[in-house]
Order: sequence, then structure tokens, then C-alpha cells
Amino acid sequence: MSLSRRRTVAALAAALPLVPAGTATARPRTRTVWIAGDSTAAQKYADAAPEAGWGMALPFFLASRLAVANHAMNGRSSKSFVDEGRLDALLGGVRPGDLLLVQFGHNDQKASDPARYTEPWTTYQEHLLRYVAGARERGALPVLLTPVERRRFDAGGNAVPTHGEYPAAMRALAEEQGVPLVDVQAASLAEWQRLGPEASKAYFNWLAPGESPNYPDGEQDNTHFRPRGAIEVARLVAGGLRERGVLAARDVRRLEDPVPAVWITWPPR
Repeated sequence: MSLSRRRTVAALAAALPLVPAGTATARPRTRTVWIAGDSTAAQKYADAAPEAGWGMALPFFLASRLAVANHAMNGRSSKSFVDEGRLDALLGGVRPGDLLLVQFGHNDQKASDPARYTEPWTTYQEHLLRYVAGARERGALPVLLTPVERRRFDAGGNAVPTHGEYPAAMRALAEEQGVPLVDVQAASLAEWQRLGPEASKAYFNWLAPGESPNYPDGEQDNTHFRPRGAIEVARLVAGGLRERGVLAARDVRRLEDPVPAVWITWPPR
């Protein structure tokens, strides 16, 4: 080996940290953002495209060191998610320092279905407390998210709320228990108001006949999102987490930047 090369090798060796033989270099553990919720947040598959849940878009707004584990499931309420064992399964993977985002309300309203219905000021709050306690017991941070608003306008073109007392009940519980809350209901209602009745259709799964092979007769869905809506709701969630101090500025990205709808993809079921 030449003198110059020996000097280069020696210099590189001096710059490296001393690590015992057979020991891997330590890396910061990836924190996980867990999502417990309903169809508005859930992962969608190829047979449902272009319907998209906001959980599919959340990674676009988080730093790469934050992983997203989306356990939201179509049709679930705070009650049925627990009763089906989904909360226990989720909590089995939670580690200290993780976040648990909890968004329910759409299906808790369904009074005709005892498997899902909860009453806002009693059983809804009682079930939400199980998510809060489960996260805290594992050293994770629970975050309550009021349910994202549906697309509904009155005759005067004003966006109107559709979730009754559930958002208020969640806000009260968050205050009482000292749980961070992102008011997605209020933020999304303001966004639909800003867009108005016509422009907001592009954010929801409104489709003309023949526009999608999955909906040959078209669709007029005022609850579930197309990619554009999923992206903007995910932006509201990430921005809310930053505003509440749940995430630091270094943990979020693209909050002011356009995110192309083509970034949303649907895996086969």
C-alpha cells in the first residue's frame, strides 16, 4: 500500500466511532403514528379507487422517520372497533414515544345499529377513554381527532355540521383528561365552506357515469374522499398536530406545498 493511501485509510479510521466487534451501530428508533378510525381515514384498495382515506395521504406530510400504521377500518365506530378486538391488536404493537390518533363519530351516530351506536356524552366518551388509557399505559401519546365533516350545504350555500354532539363530547373529554385534540371537524367544515358547494365535489367521491370502472353508474358520495380530499384532510391533521405541539416542526413537511393526487395509489386487495 502506498504511503498516501495508508494516510487516507488512517484518517478515515480515526474519524469513525469506536464500536465493539459484532455490535451494530445504534440508530434512532422510528416512531410510529397509529390510526384508529373509520372509513374516512382507512386504507382503500384497487376495487374502491378513486375513493381514498386521509390516512393514505398522511405520510406525505410527515418526516420519513415517522412511520404510519393505519388501522382505520370501514364502517367501524369507537365501540365496534373495540368489540372486534381491533384496539387490542393495535395496542399490541404500540411502543413508548408512539402516537395514537383516534377519530370516530360517523358510525357512532347510527342509532339503529346497536353494534355501533354510542351516545355522545356517555358510551362514546367511555369508549374513547379506552383508547386514551391503552396508549398511556404503553408510554404512547393519545391524540383525539374530531370526526372530519361530510359535504353538506344548506339552501344558502353554507356548509353545515352533520355530527351532532359527538365533536363537542370529544372536545370536553380531551379537556377533562388532558389529551391533545385536533379539531378536524371544525377545520374541515371551514374548508368546505371556503370551497363552496360545487368546488368541494372534487374532494369527495363524486363521479360521473363511466368516469371510473369501479362506479360505472357514477357516484355522489358526500362522506368519502377522492385523492384530492384525502390529501387536504391529511394536511389538516398534520398541521393540527404541529399546532398543538404534538409534533415538532422537523416532524412535518409540505404543509404549504401542493401534493399531486397521483401520489395516492391503491394496492390490490
